[in-house]
Amino acid sequence: MTPVEMLRTMMLIRAFEDALARRRDHGFQLLSTGEEAVAVGLATALRDGDQLLTGGRSIGPALARGVAPERLMAELLGRTAGMNRGRAGRGHLSDPAAGFFGAHAVVGGNISIAAGVALARQMDHDSGIVAVLFGDGACGEGALHETLNMAALWKLPLVFICNNNQLSVSTARSDALAVGQLSDLGATFGMWARTVDGLDVCAVADAATQAVQHARSGQGPAFLECVSIRMRSHSTTARETRSRAELAELHTRCPIRRYAAALMERGDLDAQQHERLSLEATIRADGALGIADASPYPDVEEVMLHVG
Repeated sequence: MTPVEMLRTMMLIRAFEDALARRRDHGFQLLSTGEEAVAVGLATALRDGDQLLTGGRSIGPALARGVAPERLMAELLGRTAGMNRGRAGRGHLSDPAAGFFGAHAVVGGNISIAAGVALARQMDHDSGIVAVLFGDGACGEGALHETLNMAALWKLPLVFICNNNQLSVSTARSDALAVGQLSDLGATFGMWARTVDGLDVCAVADAATQAVQHARSGQGPAFLECVSIRMRSHSTTARETRSRAELAELHTRCPIRRYAAALMERGDLDAQQHERLSLEATIRADGALGIADASPYPDVEEVMLHVG
């Protein structure tokens, strides 16, 4: 992506989630406002043949990876125009053709699956790598520690990316995890490991590129921690536990505004271009809603396929 394309994608993620959140029928969603730089920075490092797996907070990463907004919105609203014909929803949506192997609603549940995908690629001598994105809440899960060990032993072409928004629902990261930096978890197993500012899309992109190159070159897995923020409550049904003052401070650190300001300072963007990008994002998000609404729900027989 070019610098402006990176900003465009970040703005699309924000507009898409804002449009979805305004819907009364949006269902249970985990939104990623404040985490857009992690998703977009990571996506810039991946090739067409690579695969990304995520946890349940999957909307931003799916859009950054190139999943069509129209298909994604339809999936989230349970319509047949969705990539999984409305049957997967936010927690299990997938589009392998776009390089998005899939989401997983169980905390840490995607991590060992990612190792399996990476092992298959290694056995097939496939040049593609696998990236698995998870939150700090998954870092206490046994599945992560077991997978780190296996990935290191087998030198899997796997990149672990922790999107550390510093809150597991309402539990502060410092109250839940004893390790100094979460990247130390990877370093313990001898991996390439870094911690970066997850609000700086360029820093994420640079570090992710190094991690991906490390894994692709056959040197084994890598672990990247991106320290970000979550500007919304944990979910669309969860009560916000932070004060208004805390939320106001978080909004001053918005990664989209930060990156737009940097592009303007460098002369890569002006106010008119910024306004046009914002309008394009809104139109694209609203258009995705229109296509989703025009699509029917799957019939009962189809919903029950593969169940039981």
